[in-house]
Amino acid sequence: MKVLHVITDLDVGGAEQQLRLLLRRLPVPCEVLTLTSPGPVAEGIEADGTPVTHLGMTGNRDLTALPRLTRLIRDGGYDLVHTHLYRACVYGRVAARLAGVRAVVATEHSLGDAVIEGRRLTRGVRALYRATERLGTATVAVSDTVAARLRRWGVPEQRIHVVPNGIEAHRFGFDPAARALVRTRLGLPLDAFVVGGAGRLVPGKRFDVLVRAVTQLPGVHLLLAGAGPERDMLRRMAEQFGSGDRIHLLGARDGAAAADGPGGFGPDIPGLLSAIDVFVSPSPDEAFGLAVLEALASGLHVLYGSCPAVDELPADQAPGARHFGLNVHELATALRELRRRGPDRLQVPPVVRRYDITRSAEALMSVYEQALADTPARRGSPTAVPPRQGRAAALPPASVSLPDPARSPDPSPIPHR
Repeated sequence: MKVLHVITDLDVGGAEQQLRLLLRRLPVPCEVLTLTSPGPVAEGIEADGTPVTHLGMTGNRDLTALPRLTRLIRDGGYDLVHTHLYRACVYGRVAARLAGVRAVVATEHSLGDAVIEGRRLTRGVRALYRATERLGTATVAVSDTVAARLRRWGVPEQRIHVVPNGIEAHRFGFDPAARALVRTRLGLPLDAFVVGGAGRLVPGKRFDVLVRAVTQLPGVHLLLAGAGPERDMLRRMAEQFGSGDRIHLLGARDGAAAADGPGGFGPDIPGLLSAIDVFVSPSPDEAFGLAVLEALASGLHVLYGSCPAVDELPADQAPGARHFGLNVHELATALRELRRRGPDRLQVPPVVRRYDITRSAEALMSVYEQALADTPARRGSPTAVPPRQGRAAALPPASVSLPDPARSPDPSPIPHR
């Protein structure tokens, strides 16, 4: 089995990092194609030994990318194409079918109730999604919550497979030495109460609520990792409330230390988690909640607005995690209470062991095998597997036509990363 992963971009992000972790564990030959932005995650994937190709797509409606993508897929001789993120799913499923690929799997990493990948869902986005989803073989949801959303969108039950995200828990274990080092290099008092957050700085993540809550707590510092269009707004907000010296916007963080923090130093995510006392994820509309899991793996108290990875399980699976409403006063009160209790590290909860990345890779391989078994082989393929009875065969390439984003019911552009 030879697999091509098509993803919208490979900048720092949850879906991108998840792909890199999976590639290390999938027991089949894989290659990666990114439509845009071969950023730091692309470099990491190549360093791990997996080839990465950059398609050079220039925008949401760059339809000239479709024949190039189709040709690359056809020339690669892939048995299965796996698409990640909205734009890659729209173009990748069409190109894979035009190229005659046996099976096409798509993962929905960031599908919320009202947003997808941090952008507002519109009628046009839904219509284009449904039109191209029919060209796939299977759709992977990263949580039961996302699976339910897909069913409401009209995706047939038999095409939906739940494969939860996973983490390498050992990477996020608490390190007292890293705590002291990060605080010293960022100029934070060793005894300060420090709040942390991480994610893309976009409106849907609601980091404005976190910043405003911390400004109400004298002496409390915030380390916020992430890049995005709201960074300048958040900085201005902190300065407006007289807290610019306590709100630290660190930029995008990857698995290694970056050099854009104070004094040329910026902590990686494990170092950041060791340095803080409580982690806050204010987003009200998440598909899974990877950042929350990573914080729990570091033994932190976590306050969150939405986290299906925790909410779908009994409360005893994550006793250190607590839900809060999208309210500045409620968040500030909860942080004040935790500060009074003092910085204590918790035992790693059972929920962390449940979402091990090795289990995720094994579950994904089962989806691949079923997708190939349920579709006819390409002509001349030596690994032909007959389709199971009662399941529809893959659409032949001749039946594929490209849905034009410009003619969708809503003129809003395809969400992109």
